[in-house]
Amino acid sequence: MTAMRRGALGAGAVAVALTGVLATAPTAAAEANPPGCPKGYFCAYSGPDQTGTLLLRVAGNWSGSLGVGSIFNNGVVYPGADHVDVTSYLGGQPSTDCFHYNPGPGRYKANAEPGLTITRVVWRGEC
Repeated sequence: MTAMRRGALGAGAVAVALTGVLATAPTAAAEANPPGCPKGYFCAYSGPDQTGTLLLRVAGNWSGSLGVGSIFNNGVVYPGADHVDVTSYLGGQPSTDCFHYNPGPGRYKANAEPGLTITRVVWRGEC
């Protein structure tokens, strides 16, 4: 799966270039809620693919320092506040990546590289 780091996740230019194309694509079916993460929440887990311990479940902005194995934006359609910016650090390097809500289009979940720490989650509008 994709890591939560700018080098591995940062397909920003491609995502921007495809936004118009994706907006006209049929809506995908939502993925089932991951364990302990109902609709309307952003969640982080200790293991990959939303496994292990549920470490974080927030419906609003969050800041702190949390080592994670994976994340999932299970937000709901809410103009101006249904995507999340996730700020993370890996090897002292900061990165902020935007995640759409489940089911997309676009990324709404990711696996983290070992040692990655998230420090901030901010709800926002479109990526």
